[in-house]
Amino acid sequence: MSRPKFGERENEPIVPDIKEIKEFYDSVYHAKAPDSYEESMARHYSSLFRRLGLRAGQRVLDVACGTGGWLKHCSAEGLEVAGIDLSERAIGFCDESMPNGEFYAQPAESLPFEADSFDVVTCLGSLEHFVDPAASLREMARVAKPGAVIVLLVPNKDFLTRKLGLFAGTYQVDAKEVVRTLDEWQSLFQVADLKVIERWKDLHVLNLSWVTTGKWYFWPVRAVQALCLPLWPLKWQYQVYHRCTML
Repeated sequence: MSRPKFGERENEPIVPDIKEIKEFYDSVYHAKAPDSYEESMARHYSSLFRRLGLRAGQRVLDVACGTGGWLKHCSAEGLEVAGIDLSERAIGFCDESMPNGEFYAQPAESLPFEADSFDVVTCLGSLEHFVDPAASLREMARVAKPGAVIVLLVPNKDFLTRKLGLFAGTYQVDAKEVVRTLDEWQSLFQVADLKVIERWKDLHVLNLSWVTTGKWYFWPVRAVQALCLPLWPLKWQYQVYHRCTML
């Protein structure tokens, strides 16, 4: 029997088994070692770092850190880094590249850190894949220090290309992918007592490596999309950053 593609329907009633999701990320999503695309993100990470006003000595946690691209940049800037990801394979890459970091392979719904532990908590482009995003958000708020920088990057259901029927989601839909409108995301954040104080566009796709990812005949379409995003209003964006504070 083939496994259903979770997240394909609105309000999907079947909750995927977390073991299945872990298997997907270990055997498919992180099947290969980090490649040149991660290196191409350096300028984007540098811009994000400056925008957040981070500084050496701060302690940062990245939830669903993957192979650690963002944390590598933070570590190089003198921050103490910690990460959690469901994929043991991804955490293995983090341990190898950042031996001074603190990394755990486990779900984000229960973080292995004490309360008020981090100056910075990020979750970049992953919340839509969590089994229980509300529980994960509450955990992020719990481990964040008072006044901490909390940044969440999430996909937008009203993304213009999606509304035109030209985009149906990433291939992570095979694991779990629930996309919400910006208002729906904000309501979810409020459940975890997080207040959005700033939002801005995610323009990491203004990148040759992103444009040339996948089959070559999709490259022109990806290029047009990348060039359009800076011109489109926030409500049409693919992904949107949310900087939050605790209520």
